[in-house]
Amino acid sequence: MSLPLKKHEPDIDLFVNTIKGQAVPQRPPLAELFLDEEILIEIAGEYIGMEWVHAGEDRESRKAYWANFAKIHTMLGYDYIRVSGNLPFPGKFRMADDTAELSKNQRGWAEEGVSLISNWEDFEKYPWPSLDAVDLWDYEYASRLVPEGMGVFVCPTSGFLEIPMDILLGYENMSYMIYDDPALLEAAFDRVGRTIYGFYEKLIGLPNLKGFFQGDDMGYKLQTLMAPDFLRKYVLPWHKKLAKLAHDNGLLYMLHSCGQLTSIMDDLIDDVKIDAKHSYEDEAMPVTEFKKKYGRRVGVLGGVDVDKLCRLEEPALRGYVRDILDTCMEGGRYALGSGNTVCNYVPVKNYLIMLQEAENWG
Repeated sequence: MSLPLKKHEPDIDLFVNTIKGQAVPQRPPLAELFLDEEILIEIAGEYIGMEWVHAGEDRESRKAYWANFAKIHTMLGYDYIRVSGNLPFPGKFRMADDTAELSKNQRGWAEEGVSLISNWEDFEKYPWPSLDAVDLWDYEYASRLVPEGMGVFVCPTSGFLEIPMDILLGYENMSYMIYDDPALLEAAFDRVGRTIYGFYEKLIGLPNLKGFFQGDDMGYKLQTLMAPDFLRKYVLPWHKKLAKLAHDNGLLYMLHSCGQLTSIMDDLIDDVKIDAKHSYEDEAMPVTEFKKKYGRRVGVLGGVDVDKLCRLEEPALRGYVRDILDTCMEGGRYALGSGNTVCNYVPVKNYLIMLQEAENWG
């Protein structure tokens, strides 16, 4: 197996029209939240012969990084790059060894108990990011760098639920706070929401910007992480505001959210008005089932279960991906990709098999 695959000319307008339901492409478009950098490095070195450059503090290394990033995504067959980061919410994490073959050395796990904010004094002392100090250089440079026909999606940080739950409060502490200190809980969600929204406002007008691709994991394989009414009060209104900001500026609003979200899916489609939903696992709801149920109302992104992408042997993996394409490509509004991300424990060969099936389909 080698790269490039069949030469691909990016066509972001076709991608956007496909997601909107205004076009049914002959070739399945591709969509990912992101590929782990370890995967990109492996592809660059082993398949392209490209010397990878890590993005450092200096702009020369960042220029080289974004050039590599755009080139690899083009060669792999994507119509967009996703530019993210530069809005940090400092937190504490539990670190453990990363045992993947393409290892990060360590992985961080969210704090479940009490995190950095448990009272008003903590709230006041927390180093909240300042919108006056954010660095937009990477967004501005990368959006001008992409080749003709390629678009840009943006996402400055994790989500309206994830930051309070995973970083600021802790899952257990946040749950107690619903009853013990609802004012503090609301203040934390409001501060996070206003900060994320304000960053997005700064990105409006970037060249080649086609939409927001925000992540916010709200569920696990059985149900939502918090009660649907909790999400409707504290989380979904911010997604709705962000979707409106996107739509008012002619942009898509695509949401990555893991887990079983059936209890709030109508809210996401009809009230928040997301244009596309990303993140599927077969134990929660296979992407084929989601497409049959919701595919006429919202775009569907990805869905190749990461466990299967990691474990299946080539013949079974090819058949599994073809079955997804046969179901999900009907009627359009679909782009092929992993069910979550191309994480560093996904065998590169299996990832490339998935891309080949997209090329060969139909």
